[in-house]
Amino acid sequence: MHMLMVIVGGVVLLGVFLLFGQLWGGATPALATAAKLFIPVWLAVSVANLWVGVNRAGYTVAQELPILAVVFVVPAIVAAIAIWQFARS
Repeated sequence: MHMLMVIVGGVVLLGVFLLFGQLWGGATPALATAAKLFIPVWLAVSVANLWVGVNRAGYTVAQELPILAVVFVVPAIVAAIAIWQFARS
């Protein structure tokens, strides 16, 4: 359940990035840039989630790495699709 909440949080964070891209840039290249900026930020948040799982929840790094992969990749794929769509426009 926690993993699903983190993934949904990532998609919501992408929406916030796109909203700020729309507010500050107003054009589709600004939205693509906002989605590109989201990816390293989301990587940092995903690694922080791994750290919490290892240090607070008591999981090993080997147990948390597959979760890191899923938690990072799903919102990153949504961001890549957004980048692709906005770059085409």
